[in-house]
Amino acid sequence: MTEALSVNAGLLLLAMLALWLVAVRIGDVSFIDAVWGGGMAMLAMASWLQAGRAGGLGLLIAAMASLWGLRLALHLLQRWRRSGEDPRYARMLGPARAAGHYGRAALLRVFLPQAALLYLTCLPAQLGVLAGGGLGPLALSGALLWLIGMVFETVGDWQLNRFRADPANRDRVLDTGLWRYTRHPNYFGDACVWWGIWLASAEAGVAVALAGLAGPLFLTFTLTRWSGKPLLERGLAKSRPGYANYVARTSGFFPWPPRRMG
Repeated sequence: MTEALSVNAGLLLLAMLALWLVAVRIGDVSFIDAVWGGGMAMLAMASWLQAGRAGGLGLLIAAMASLWGLRLALHLLQRWRRSGEDPRYARMLGPARAAGHYGRAALLRVFLPQAALLYLTCLPAQLGVLAGGGLGPLALSGALLWLIGMVFETVGDWQLNRFRADPANRDRVLDTGLWRYTRHPNYFGDACVWWGIWLASAEAGVAVALAGLAGPLFLTFTLTRWSGKPLLERGLAKSRPGYANYVARTSGFFPWPPRRMG
């Protein structure tokens, strides 16, 4: 298993270095968001190819991670091609670009950190696939939680895309559909997907469950406390006049009926 994990790390590093060269050439690192999902799909499939007889458990986890990763990668790649450079990365790397150090800053501040965090988050999928085994109650429960997450994430993204495509909704807040019950159905879906994958991997034993626990814990922290929800909401509070009212009545993460405003 250690050898396979090392091979995965090497593949990820090579892919990140190649994509870093592309980013330097085009002067934009924003497509790294799409790499997040695609990279996890790659690690899951690389694990499955190295596992030999991964059994039903390995196949299930590889399929869950790959389907989630490829859907997210395609969605974010289309968004990047439609919207152009992400303002977050423009602000982060603007001083380095002006000073002529864009390439180095892109490598040290974006691609290498993202590679390490991506690898960590994907640990339950890698370990579960490599350990393999049969399907049991934990695997099936994990698959159900994964499915719930995929529905929230896919439907939430679809509803948001439709809302943004209508010029009449400019500067308005989406508060219908899944967005009526949680301000971040896509983030909630992400968390469910990776807690589901971790739960399925726990079918392979306590050691695998403990070793992979850092993945969903870190992802949940990122989505709720670090670069996900807090960063996004700060920007929306400034650009959407009705966002404060939306925050006051709508659950921040877990789906829940909206609060009644007096």
